[in-house]
Amino acid sequence: MQRIIVSVINDLVTDQRVHKICTTLVNMKYEVILIGRKLPDSITINRTYKTIRMRLLFKRKFLFYAEYNTRLFFKLLFLKKDILLSNDLDTLLPNFLISKIFHKKLVYDSHELFTEIAELTDRPIIRKIWFSIEKFIFPKLKNVYTVNQSIASFYHEKYKVNVKIIRNIAPKLINKKVDINLADKIKGTRKMLILQGTGINMERGAEEAIQMMQYVENTILYIIGGGDIYEELKKLRTTLHLEDKVIIMDKLPYDELMEYTKIADLGLSLDKATNLNYEYSLPNKVFDYIQAQTPMLVSNRKEVSQVVTKNQIGWVIDKIEPKQLATTINTIFSNEQQYHLYKENLKVVSEKYTWENESETLQEIFQNLA
Repeated sequence: MQRIIVSVINDLVTDQRVHKICTTLVNMKYEVILIGRKLPDSITINRTYKTIRMRLLFKRKFLFYAEYNTRLFFKLLFLKKDILLSNDLDTLLPNFLISKIFHKKLVYDSHELFTEIAELTDRPIIRKIWFSIEKFIFPKLKNVYTVNQSIASFYHEKYKVNVKIIRNIAPKLINKKVDINLADKIKGTRKMLILQGTGINMERGAEEAIQMMQYVENTILYIIGGGDIYEELKKLRTTLHLEDKVIIMDKLPYDELMEYTKIADLGLSLDKATNLNYEYSLPNKVFDYIQAQTPMLVSNRKEVSQVVTKNQIGWVIDKIEPKQLATTINTIFSNEQQYHLYKENLKVVSEKYTWENESETLQEIFQNLA
């Protein structure tokens, strides 16, 4: 049995993309080892494959990345391996070096345009370092896939590498029935909005979503997950005295999170066009909303708006501004006929966009590694 070592830089718990891929590889009869890190608040995980989580001394910035990549290199150095699967640019260098030393096949999963992320916009020196690593390694890669066509085309044009596509599509949700007791407890007779995800970072519309709640009535907003601005969001909620209208919860296990998603009346995805990474993003949450059959309101980003408009499952807004968001949401809930049409469309679309269908591409990639 061939062993695949999968590397990520997060704590594994909420990374549904990597978990789905590891599970598919196990079903393909590979032995899978997933390596990540352990945080002080990391919850216990129980998977069908082996996991290794490293505790790091440093928590942020350059020393954190340097420590993780160094420790990952030595982990990979001494573990038996047949195939290496690197997730995102922040794990690529040690995987590439080990693949060359041991002449092992390397697969690269690019979850986003890493060098274009908002967190690097005002850090030109750090951005240049990451770009140098990408520029050195990417043209040498033979097995690459990413999350959508826009990013695949970007990399193909830049590095002349054939990049395949595996979208962040959720597994088919078998139980779509809403928990009536939970719904009554968390929203009662109010409408419920949800913004979910572990990457609720700057320029992703979360601040405006909270500010918007000043202008909507009989509605509650749930923000569930985590991100770089999570503490700032909690402070903003307090400053605006919106504790009774905005509920902010830390990350939940996926099955538990989806119980809230099913109850929500509207899912939000509000990335701004401040960088190419957000412009080309196609977040997990969009496909979670689809599986939960929750209509959505999304910003006019290329990939997300295409999915929503093509399938007629939600609304697209051009400007992320609190009062305009509130006006749009009030209009959405006042047009019951259109809302129910999108609800009906989601029944069909949720059967179309499933991981079970999407994983066929993953199987083809690993059956034909270069």
